[in-house]
Amino acid sequence: MNTPTAPGHPTAPPPDGRPAPAEVQAPAATAQCPAAGADAAAHTSEAPRPGAADGHGAAARPGTVGGDAAAARRARRARRQDRRVYLRSHPLLFGLLAATRRGRGVRRLGRTLLVHDAAAYREALTRLPLDRTAAGTTGGAAREALAGSGSPGGGVLFDQEGSGHRADRRSLADGLGAAGVEQLRARWRPLLERRLAPLAAGGEVDLVALARELSGSVVCELLGTDADPATLARAAADAAAASVRDHLPGLPRPGAAATAARAARTLQDLLGGSGTPGAEAPPVQGALAAMVAVAAVNTTVAALPRAVAWCAEAGLWEQAADPALLPRLADELLRVTAASPVLPRVAAADGSVGGCPVRGGDRLLLVARHAAAAHRRDPDALDPAAPADAHLVFGAGPHACPGARLARAQLADVLAALAPYRPRVVRARVDRRAALPGWRVLKVKAAGA
Repeated sequence: MNTPTAPGHPTAPPPDGRPAPAEVQAPAATAQCPAAGADAAAHTSEAPRPGAADGHGAAARPGTVGGDAAAARRARRARRQDRRVYLRSHPLLFGLLAATRRGRGVRRLGRTLLVHDAAAYREALTRLPLDRTAAGTTGGAAREALAGSGSPGGGVLFDQEGSGHRADRRSLADGLGAAGVEQLRARWRPLLERRLAPLAAGGEVDLVALARELSGSVVCELLGTDADPATLARAAADAAAASVRDHLPGLPRPGAAATAARAARTLQDLLGGSGTPGAEAPPVQGALAAMVAVAAVNTTVAALPRAVAWCAEAGLWEQAADPALLPRLADELLRVTAASPVLPRVAAADGSVGGCPVRGGDRLLLVARHAAAAHRRDPDALDPAAPADAHLVFGAGPHACPGARLARAQLADVLAALAPYRPRVVRARVDRRAALPGWRVLKVKAAGA
């Protein structure tokens, strides 16, 4: 549950406050930032290069499985399909990231640093002091949205440091730890069985609708609420999307702030106005509960359908059907889909990232997608990326996503349930409104149906 800005917004305003063009030329100011890390030079192509170094010593094989030509074609098809999500829902973001990753792992554009390199990305998240309440950051946007809905400021995990942050993470630990995830599985596995049953009869299943219901059910169980899962999931998605529109760069949008505040209040009313009378109060309440709902729903609805689509197009169902390979495949698919592709942060003090000087107040766009090599290395459970690199999509350090274990378990179970059907994508439509890059509709049918 690693949520970018607003909450869940993968972009932040370009350094001049205006929308970025599709192609951005880095100014001469980038000369002061040397290439960061050994793999910085590898950020040169969206598609993986046959035989390219994979960042931890081995050579990446062409294609996805076995290196044969058919697998390579399937991998390219899967990548092209997933790229549609960015090009149609967040074209300015994709253009900015593609244009600035070439040649250097860290680039400076005015008072903004774009961090693509894995080592520099880790350094920014673990060693550089960060202002977690600054405008345009995840914490700042979340705090503003919740304050607008009548909640007290702060206390939404993303805007916290020190003892307050540790206390709130502890309150989530039981539900998101190993034992807690196993309890949650008891809720979503029967749901998967029911919702995927039409595949056996040659019918279609919409993976976006499934992801929405699954994430809503998990949030209801995790937060101890008896709200309707589908209604809760829709409210969480609406809250994220409204907050994104309120923070998009460009001309002011009349009514955007009021719409965002209403959406946040609707979500909090759902979370606060239900529950079993006389039951023990859940460990997570108020603004933090709303943030958990927003993060869990939006990342699941973004990542899960994209991962299934990639698996189908790349022909990875054999790996999904192998219990020994399944956990690694889930990790790999979460890596390449990178539900939160960019983490916007603000430096709280002077320092450096990847050899590039940083001043207090500088903005940092930490590109999780590139740090995890999602743009150049295809998913393959037989030749996976190093876990330390793959897990960068969940952040790093004490503020890393507390829901990473949950995300892996959910995707692994969905893939295992789908594997016997070897489904193919029959209809896909990009969601241009959602906070995170994803599909609005992704319908699949069993192979041969």
